[in-house]
Amino acid sequence: MPKKKVLITQAIHESGVKILEDDYEVKVADDCSVEGLKREVKDAHGIIARTAPVPKEVIDAAPNLQVIGRHGVGVDNIDVAAATARGIPVVFTPNANALSVAEWTLMAISALAKGLLIYDKATRAGQWERRNEYTIVDLDQKTLGLVGIGRIGSLVATKAQAAFNMKVLGYDPYINPERAEELGVSLCDSLEEVLRESDFVSLHLPLTPESRGLIGKEELALLKPTSFLINAARGGIVDEDALVEALKSGKLAGAALDVFAQEPPPKDHPFWELDNLIVAPHIAALTIECVIRMATTVARNVRDVLEGRKPEFVVNPEVYK
Repeated sequence: MPKKKVLITQAIHESGVKILEDDYEVKVADDCSVEGLKREVKDAHGIIARTAPVPKEVIDAAPNLQVIGRHGVGVDNIDVAAATARGIPVVFTPNANALSVAEWTLMAISALAKGLLIYDKATRAGQWERRNEYTIVDLDQKTLGLVGIGRIGSLVATKAQAAFNMKVLGYDPYINPERAEELGVSLCDSLEEVLRESDFVSLHLPLTPESRGLIGKEELALLKPTSFLINAARGGIVDEDALVEALKSGKLAGAALDVFAQEPPPKDHPFWELDNLIVAPHIAALTIECVIRMATTVARNVRDVLEGRKPEFVVNPEVYK
């Protein structure tokens, strides 16, 4: 009897592949575009996706499909509704990347506060006297505003308090107030309140129709001109044109982005001209420890579904009702 096939859209760590390869035919897609995946999923029983899109047309092209695995947390690249309509579980790795992304966020906060990249560049250029500009700040007692206080936001809150003695505000209509109190987070009634009161604002929410463009021109105008914005969530949450304008005009002191509306961003993006912006290639979760956690967790969950067991982490549990 031929083995069931698991198609991986983009290569994952070998530790995840090893969990599957003895019992399943494991194939990394030659072409992870939509058209390429439509050709390659025809005989697939499982899909493991990183950032490649898995829309309805890909799902419809796989008549034998039993499970879709997301190597990560956000599922905005997967048509979960289409999968649910077919009774296909979508599994993911919600506990795998929280620590790594939280650490990246704290790194970004520190780098912005201390002008790390600005003064690295200046020193290399022989601009020693720029040390007398007095533009860097302490983090002690500064206010960190969190938009979203889930797994990652919660870790950022505790680490910012423990490492830097920061005050933490938060806006998240879904968090239990008792949980926020446990974390030492003062809940705000509105996003606007967080933006107005914070010295650093960090985004930790999924990209949904409601959150797309959440931080636009009006929201950025509420921030102090001395404040900083950090986004390691999803690029579409921030209006990039408005952010460029705020950074150029001095309405915002600086920002750090690990995510973009288009990935990779175009080579002529105005971001590249900004000295007060730190950028990274969607790398916050890609520590060696985290990629192993993501690969092994998604592989185990995919295997569970293919072997008739309910997976530990499923996005659409209604398929089991």
